[in-house]
Amino acid sequence: MAEYKVSRSAVVDAPAARIFEILASPARHPEIDGSGTVRGSLFGPPELVQDARFGMDMKMFGLPYRMTNRVVEYEKDRLIAWRHFGPHRWRYELEELPGGGTRVTETFDYSRGFPLFYVLGGMPARNARGIEATLVRLKELAERG
Repeated sequence: MAEYKVSRSAVVDAPAARIFEILASPARHPEIDGSGTVRGSLFGPPELVQDARFGMDMKMFGLPYRMTNRVVEYEKDRLIAWRHFGPHRWRYELEELPGGGTRVTETFDYSRGFPLFYVLGGMPARNARGIEATLVRLKELAERG
């Protein structure tokens, strides 16, 4: 059975707390977004916590839209995940490495709901490219401090 997840990892030369601070700030999401869809933060707390709601200004395939998200998984400095009205999730896991740095794993989990829609629409490959670009941007921001 297919897993219906797209996941990529990168090692960032920064502590998990610094990386998490970026991820937990909706205002910073346009800076790290590698998919080109996140345009701006509309509302929400300055720092995300469990069950926090936040709104984003988005654009995909040339069409602008707005999205409200809710944090559904949260462990400070280790894990954060959110979802919108659909059941799929964007998830970031942070693992500090013994030799220094932090492994960041971003996962787009589309296993809930109607995963075949995403497969037929070519979304797994598109999401993989977006995740790879996001991790590069996140790495650059976190390593600059």
